[in-house]
Amino acid sequence: MQTSNGDVFEKSHDELDFEFLGNIRGKEWRVQTNVYGNGSTSRGREERYYLPFDPTADFHRYSILWTADNIIFYVDDTPIREVRRSEAMGGDYPSKPMSLYATIWDASNWATSGGRYKVNYKYAPFVTSFADLTLLGCRLDPIQQVPTTRSGCATAAAEIAATGLAVMTPEKRRAMRAFRRQYMSYSVCYDRVRYPAPFPECDIVETEKKRFGETGRLRFRRHRRRVRRGGRVPVVADSNRQPQM
Repeated sequence: MQTSNGDVFEKSHDELDFEFLGNIRGKEWRVQTNVYGNGSTSRGREERYYLPFDPTADFHRYSILWTADNIIFYVDDTPIREVRRSEAMGGDYPSKPMSLYATIWDASNWATSGGRYKVNYKYAPFVTSFADLTLLGCRLDPIQQVPTTRSGCATAAAEIAATGLAVMTPEKRRAMRAFRRQYMSYSVCYDRVRYPAPFPECDIVETEKKRFGETGRLRFRRHRRRVRRGGRVPVVADSNRQPQM
């Protein structure tokens, strides 16, 4: 699942991703988030996480909050990653209108244990299902790439503000830290092999940094937990949160 504008800006597109990586039966599922701005595909901003549930067993809620100030990825209403815009990011921060896409594509040359396991097409067709799709944002003219109405943009901004998704409360931040401590397996912010200096938006947490090697990968594999087929990521308790979907 991704937001992108590659059909309009072929060489300078923006993109936000939830990518479910290849899975081996009986192993934990992994999801990857990524951020590209202005065609910066050579500077991938990936993070990867184990999921505490089997995403094929039940529906789960995956949300991307994107504003002029920050980007927050949510799983079952729990924030798992925040990218805060900084001036030093320049065009690497997504800033152009995007559309929502859902695709299935073969990335088995790298996504499944570094390419050890290739996709087996005898199991095709591969099917994914979506439900309760909700889009909140400023509707744009697809040709002119300008807002259809200013009042519509104001209404969309108010709707987004009402959900509370854009605000990282102390409760949400604690929940995000807990999720990352338990499930994050790779962060570009700690990868000194690919990038000798961290990206300007990286929030380096020293206690978190110690758990990752120079490649940004987890130093010691945690004990594999039994995957809960019907489990969910705990919902953050937040008195300021209002229903959104």
